[in-house]
Amino acid sequence: MIAAILPYFSEAMQRILSSLSTRILEQLQEIRVREARPLEVIWGAGHGFVSEQGAIGPNSEQAYRPSRRDCAILLEQLTQHSMYTFEEELKRGFITVAGGHRIGLSGRTVVEQGKVKYVKEISGFNIRVAKEWKQAGAAVWPYLLEPSREQVYRTLVISPPQLGKTTLIRDLARRFSGSDTAGEEAGIGRSFKVGIVDERSEIAACVKGVPRFDVGPRTDVLDGCPKAEGMMMMIRSMSPEVLIADEIGRAEDAEAIHEALHAGIGIIATAHGRSVADVAKRPILRELIREGVFERFVVLERKLGAVGSSPSAAVFDRQGTRLNETVAAKGGFGG
Repeated sequence: MIAAILPYFSEAMQRILSSLSTRILEQLQEIRVREARPLEVIWGAGHGFVSEQGAIGPNSEQAYRPSRRDCAILLEQLTQHSMYTFEEELKRGFITVAGGHRIGLSGRTVVEQGKVKYVKEISGFNIRVAKEWKQAGAAVWPYLLEPSREQVYRTLVISPPQLGKTTLIRDLARRFSGSDTAGEEAGIGRSFKVGIVDERSEIAACVKGVPRFDVGPRTDVLDGCPKAEGMMMMIRSMSPEVLIADEIGRAEDAEAIHEALHAGIGIIATAHGRSVADVAKRPILRELIREGVFERFVVLERKLGAVGSSPSAAVFDRQGTRLNETVAAKGGFGG
């Protein structure tokens, strides 16, 4: 996966990142580039600063410090030498590149009429490494099916950042769509038409409209489309049986979810949080939960102890009853 990201960096930084150990590269989640400040990487449950020789340690004093030229080259490569072309991405504060890798940006914001117009003088980059793991949903998805196996429960996946909710819903799409022998494994005997609204191009990692990740043979993707509008488009034109969208929370998202509900369409959506009670603090999500829109909740958390620091997934019904035992993902649910 690192090979796909390296060309965006300067030659000096390519040499450094290529020198990282295989263990770190396999678990790599983030590369934090801050101009004139220590180069940092985050993997699994750990983090460290990277020296010019590619050694990792806790001492920031010995770390490589990306220069202004390093950062300028990175930004030029990410924007394909055209900042204007990426104006909308700069306004949102991140750029998604081929492969689903998302690069968060920090710097000076330009504000007009109280709203951020774009970020300029960019000096900080958070390269979040997207990963495909085809076992992410193996232990969870049987709990998301009605007893008849004819419909998918409306599900909200809740997770703090970096625990792999996007990786999880990608694999759920693949499984519900009937990829490989997933249907036989769960005893479904059928597959579903799946529609993914991939606003940030992270779930399917489309390039020119074609998914680069395996999201299943019966899955259609609207890439780069706002969630609410995309869900309505899917409902009207693609007749999905299951709709998947990442990071809901706006009023227009709720309206589209209600439309799917009335159409009898299964929903798998995600939200940032640590528990059902946590996400219920947000008015829009609180109302959806109060109305009983969601029939299942999957909560990802990182627990220390018997399972080390691996994420675990807990499945609850709308009454708050836990339906599964602790399901630990020893390799993590992904990036």
